[in-house]
Amino acid sequence: MTGKTEQYLLDQIKKKGTIHFTLVDPDKSSGYDCAKIAAEAEKGGTTAIMVGGSTLASQSDLDEAVQRIKAAVKIPVILFPNGPMGVSKYADAVWFMSLLNSQNPYYIIDAQMLSAPIIKQHRLEAIPMGYIITGEGCVAGYVGYARPINFRHPKLAVGYSLAAETLGMRFVYLEAGSGAPEPIPPQMVGAVAKYVDIPVIVGGGIRNPKAAMAAKMAGASAIVTGTLVEEESEVEQRIREIVDAISN
Repeated sequence: MTGKTEQYLLDQIKKKGTIHFTLVDPDKSSGYDCAKIAAEAEKGGTTAIMVGGSTLASQSDLDEAVQRIKAAVKIPVILFPNGPMGVSKYADAVWFMSLLNSQNPYYIIDAQMLSAPIIKQHRLEAIPMGYIITGEGCVAGYVGYARPINFRHPKLAVGYSLAAETLGMRFVYLEAGSGAPEPIPPQMVGAVAKYVDIPVIVGGGIRNPKAAMAAKMAGASAIVTGTLVEEESEVEQRIREIVDAISN
């Protein structure tokens, strides 16, 4: 069943073609800073705020950050969890994601098994998503025991994405990793977008409007930026430049 937040995202994708998410990590910024970044990002036109990180380890810090963000913005706040510790009852929804190309069963299904009762208890809206790490993988790849897919082999990304769709996941996320030296090539994004009927989210290494536009033109339904806003400098302007690029 499609929940309120998921329907909002689908409606925005239908309306705009490609939408933008801002990712904030409470492990890198205080709750107050996360709220400030989120508020500026909302002014810049971002569609939703994602909250989480590969090394997040404090439940209380997450809860505080989510509450401050919720008080600062009107757009949805969606959890991007690294495991059960990444679940907060104060969010609007949670990406219920499986790291499909992990070598460790924990990140494929065990973390989800542990998180599901918490999500059920808090009546959080869960949005099923296949998570695929590519390129260098960065911290997310290291922590998640991933076998990152080389950019030269887009067919592997297509296979994992089709598996996600066939398993009933309603979004697929192609991730280059936070701080990636380069974004996922349009050839890989385009190959996946061509074969799946679910929205394709692309993140990692997207630091400017040109890179965002390349992902959009390749078929991305959503663009995620995180590193771009971590310094809190000119967040509204930086987000607006990317949002304007993918809106044209």
